[in-house]
Amino acid sequence: MSEPLANWWSRALRVGLSYYVANGLSAAFGLGLISAAMHLGAGAFAAAAALVGVIVVIPPDQPAPRRGKFRQLLPAALIGPPLFLAMQLLHGDVLRTSALLVPAAFVAFLAAAWGRRGLPISMSIMFAMLFSIATPTPPDRATAISTSLYFTLGAFAYVVYATLANLVLNARYRVTMLADTLLAVASLMRTQAARFAPQAGDASAASMPVLGLLLRQQAALADQLQAARDIVLESPRTPRRQQLASMLLAVLELRDHLVACELDLETLREPPEHVPVLDTLRRELETLALQLETLTDALLTGRTPAAFSTGTQALRERVVAALTLAADSATAPPSTEPLARSLIARVGHIADEVRRLTELARGDAKPDLAAVRAAWQLFTSPTAWSWRPLDSLWRWDAPPLRHAIRAALAIGAGQVLSIALPWGTHDYWILLTITVVLRGSFAQTLERRNIRVAGTLVGCVLAGALLSLRAPLPVLLVVVTLAQGIAHAFAVRRYLITVIAATLLALLQARLLNSGVSPVFEVAERIADTLVGVAIAWAFSYVLPSWERTQIPALVRRTLRAQASHAKVALGLGQLDAVDNESEVDWRLARREVYDSLSALVQATQRSLSEPRAVRPPLPALERLMAHSYQLLAQLTAVKTMLLLRRGRLNADQTRAPLRDAAEAIAARLANDDDHGNGPTAASVESRAVDDDDIGGELAPGPVALPDPFEHDLSPWLLRRLHLAADIAAQLNAAARRVLDGDRSANRPS
Repeated sequence: MSEPLANWWSRALRVGLSYYVANGLSAAFGLGLISAAMHLGAGAFAAAAALVGVIVVIPPDQPAPRRGKFRQLLPAALIGPPLFLAMQLLHGDVLRTSALLVPAAFVAFLAAAWGRRGLPISMSIMFAMLFSIATPTPPDRATAISTSLYFTLGAFAYVVYATLANLVLNARYRVTMLADTLLAVASLMRTQAARFAPQAGDASAASMPVLGLLLRQQAALADQLQAARDIVLESPRTPRRQQLASMLLAVLELRDHLVACELDLETLREPPEHVPVLDTLRRELETLALQLETLTDALLTGRTPAAFSTGTQALRERVVAALTLAADSATAPPSTEPLARSLIARVGHIADEVRRLTELARGDAKPDLAAVRAAWQLFTSPTAWSWRPLDSLWRWDAPPLRHAIRAALAIGAGQVLSIALPWGTHDYWILLTITVVLRGSFAQTLERRNIRVAGTLVGCVLAGALLSLRAPLPVLLVVVTLAQGIAHAFAVRRYLITVIAATLLALLQARLLNSGVSPVFEVAERIADTLVGVAIAWAFSYVLPSWERTQIPALVRRTLRAQASHAKVALGLGQLDAVDNESEVDWRLARREVYDSLSALVQATQRSLSEPRAVRPPLPALERLMAHSYQLLAQLTAVKTMLLLRRGRLNADQTRAPLRDAAEAIAARLANDDDHGNGPTAASVESRAVDDDDIGGELAPGPVALPDPFEHDLSPWLLRRLHLAADIAAQLNAAARRVLDGDRSANRPS
């Protein structure tokens, strides 16, 4: 098999064995099972109504911890049936239907207050009403009630099925969620390796696109890690669960070492003599990324992974040989050689973590049970529903409230237009398109608008081709079931695939329910309704918009608070005297908040790029802020790593005062004294300025004589990191001030 074909096959296999495909297949099987059971027990009419109930409660059915799965699905099953019945009873009464539809849409979209957990509930509520409109008008009240009862039976049957299926698939979800995380880390590792490549001209400016990609991947990894924690760390009572949980904790350490690879990188890229060193490190990171991918493939297929093929000592020998060649040139600055050796050590730590992951997967290393148990209690998300998110909704600038008003108005406009259009045989298609396209942010709406149009066109072509072949009924039923599974599987990962499958599903369902309508007309109507729906969603995205510029100040302040808290914990003096690392839970929680806050800021900045230029935040200042935040995280991670893993090579008397002074300096530079939340001002920054001389020790952050990092005393390295961290904290504060000042000037009345 050729290399391109082999790579394509590997990627296809990873997708086919992923947790989201398993979840989609489970949903398709449940839909088919319940529909078939209802058909055998109560007939075709009952099966069709129950099928709609299943489709309505499928959106919240995502891989979840076992203990919270039932609660995750229950709201859709409780809220959907009453709305479905109400729409059945009002069928044909346009005014009363609209009077219920618009306020119910407002309430449904308020579920966005619960974030990612709430959005599927919003979809389920809207689907319950829209699919009720899609059914034929019931001839009498009894038919409306019986249809709703079958709908309710299908919905609750699927809740029970999905809860049991999640329990059965839990072991598989643990493996596949971990595998997806490993693939994300491998991708991040390749991007970090690209940062080692020599840059032509201004190295700093040329590397910014790669740094931006690195930040986006870190943001995506933060979300993926939390999803994996919730499942992998739950109830680690069996040896297999403990093995997987320990591997996930090793991934967290691996991510920290990757972050630390940014240290001194700009300085090392300046002398051309270090090109062979950096090139060797780049190739080493790419090799380690390949080993992670190989380990992932073994996990997904249930094979025992191959043994780790390299090691820290072998890596050190290869890179030190390249470093010796650079030193022999006698032109590289002497002060950069220790920095290069330090970078070698960091890549060596990455190799150590990849080796540990491999040994854990092979069963050659035992899990750290104490760390696993602590992580289970502290790092998993709550599963209970709370009313607290609604408390912050009732202010005019709250994004979920504005989105709910915007969506209700869009649904109302779509309802009026669907009635006025001359065809109108499937008027709910317009409303359905608005529901799935209109999102809380302008960028997400714009992205879904384009994908929805493209996916609908492709889906219509496929449906037209299938209908023209006059496929028999069993074939159409199988295709409908598979289309539902595919649409559900890729709803979050590849929305284009979801749209294609959903279009195919809708057209085939329409054909099954009404065989007298021309397939050509149905395809044309679907395209027209989609274009109308996306146009309405796009137009209403400008109504009461929640521009990212209005959200970014709060995210910036959250980032500053997280960095200050992390610095306080990371530079704590207790670790110097500790005999073990079991008390580092507070640091791990603070570190997670830094990653989460930076992830939210990166994602908001990325979304703002799709907004009109006039309402964008100050992007250059935001880029500097995120870069400095990432650098500060790297410096503090390096310091904490020395305190955790190599405190025996530190002079406690020499480093105790610098640690205390650096913590105070960073806290002062990142402090926010404005009780009204307006952020740091120039005066407050100047009043809190702390000189580097206030941080104990003799070293400055510039080029100085540093010892070999492989030698015994690491105290000079620690002092250097503290100086750099304090300087970066000041730069981070200045960048934050420029962002916040730019936002206030943009909102100041002329």
